[in-house]
Amino acid sequence: MRNRVQLIGNLGNAPELKEFNGNGKMARVSIATNERYKNAKGDYVTETTWHNLVIWGKQAESAVKYFRKGAEVAIEGKIVNRSYEDKDGSKKYVSEVHVSDFVLLGSKPE
Repeated sequence: MRNRVQLIGNLGNAPELKEFNGNGKMARVSIATNERYKNAKGDYVTETTWHNLVIWGKQAESAVKYFRKGAEVAIEGKIVNRSYEDKDGSKKYVSEVHVSDFVLLGSKPE
């Protein structure tokens, strides 16, 4: 077994690009996935889950160039859990998907 995630969802926003030491690049963006099911009463319910994505290097540049809010995208990557201290000294925990590959679905962005 290995740490592998595949998701298809819609982008919640345009990616933010950060540069490190002049040549390292990282983009952050979120996607929403929807699951539809019948509840105990027989009513259809749609449950939306948001996922934080991190994209590195040349793929980050491509994401910034082509990703648009609302666009449908398929991604593959791995889950990374990390923690940090906020400005008040409280420990925060974050789960992210570090993207290794992505494909834009649907029509080309304008």
